[in-house]
Amino acid sequence: MSFRNTCIVLFIALIVFKWDVIREEFSPPPDFSAQHPEGVILYSAAWCGYCNKTRAFFKENNIAFVEYDIEKSTEGRSQYEQLRGSGIPLIMIRGQVLRGYDPNALKDALQL
Repeated sequence: MSFRNTCIVLFIALIVFKWDVIREEFSPPPDFSAQHPEGVILYSAAWCGYCNKTRAFFKENNIAFVEYDIEKSTEGRSQYEQLRGSGIPLIMIRGQVLRGYDPNALKDALQL
């Protein structure tokens, strides 16, 4: 078997054995915000300064939101992991995931 054919076989094998990982990477995240009439979820931790800023932003702009402390809530932690969370705050606004505190991105997503 030639080197090229060996590479093709290995590539196909990789796809077959890692299909679940590949599919998950290209699938849209689950829309947990649809479960709440507010349409806005904040995944946070009590010690997080940027989470405090996000909370303050929502309050200043009269935005109703649901908050999950990912260190205390098993449901919140599970959702956070399904959204491939790697930092906080993680925010979901009507199905759109925002990572970190960015007031301009929040305004755009909320159409303020």
